[in-house]
Amino acid sequence: MFILNDNNLRRVEELKKRYPAVQALTLPVLWMVQEQEGYISQDAMKYVAELLHMPYGHVLGVVTFYTMFHSVPTGRYHIEVCTNVSCMLKGSDRILEHLEHRLGIGCGQTTPDKKFTVTETECMGACGFAPMFAIGEEYHENLTPEKVDRILEGLS
Repeated sequence: MFILNDNNLRRVEELKKRYPAVQALTLPVLWMVQEQEGYISQDAMKYVAELLHMPYGHVLGVVTFYTMFHSVPTGRYHIEVCTNVSCMLKGSDRILEHLEHRLGIGCGQTTPDKKFTVTETECMGACGFAPMFAIGEEYHENLTPEKVDRILEGLS
């Protein structure tokens, strides 16, 4: 059963004072859950719904709508490959295929050692530097398979 730690519960109480509608706390509380656990489990979603006095379906909808939230555990390095139009036209399919081959996993999967997760994502706003991917909050742009290899080697 999921429970926010004491520090995060104090943070929720402070946020309640700043927001007139409890629904406005959905995103910040989900961020706390993900920071605390690494992902947002179904139990955690139910907990957040009860904590904020809202339907579970609303919380589930938020978690599944935003790509920044993960409902399953991800690897230590979450590689999000942009496959939107600009990146696709500049070869993001080749980059994704190279990652899958290099890491031995398919898109949406995590390596057995839990080090890498590879997913597709929509536009990340770096169209002028396509193709690109993000690892956490760090953007890597103008990618080639060789550049991808150097990036991955730097993470080992």
